[in-house]
Amino acid sequence: MSLSAPIPDVTSPGIGDGQAPGPSLAASMVIRPNAIAALEHYKQKDTSKVVVRFKSIGAAPIMKNNVFKVTAGNKYATVVTFLRGQLGSKEGDPLFTYVNAAFTPAPDDIVGNLYKCFGTEGHLIINYSNTQAWA
Repeated sequence: MSLSAPIPDVTSPGIGDGQAPGPSLAASMVIRPNAIAALEHYKQKDTSKVVVRFKSIGAAPIMKNNVFKVTAGNKYATVVTFLRGQLGSKEGDPLFTYVNAAFTPAPDDIVGNLYKCFGTEGHLIINYSNTQAWA
């Protein structure tokens, strides 16, 4: 048994081996009806509500009311903008936010997805600080 022979790639044809490269471009552009329905469902914005609880860290100001309902289809950047407004901070003031005191989501993450993955006891807990709390 010789170990020097390469293992053939059966999932994709090699370049220049005479095999067809796969389905034609026209065949790959055909959209099935169930795919169209899935795309239409994905385009709809989730209007359900997520309970968000804000918790201050360090010297950050404490909010009198720290529990709010946010539309699940909103982006995380909307929550940060709302928090800035509640704290009375300006756009240039530092504000660091963390979900469950663990990580900072991307601004374009969807609040409903964050809640589904990281929700705790019916809330999405967002910690905030005016200095970086964790690196």
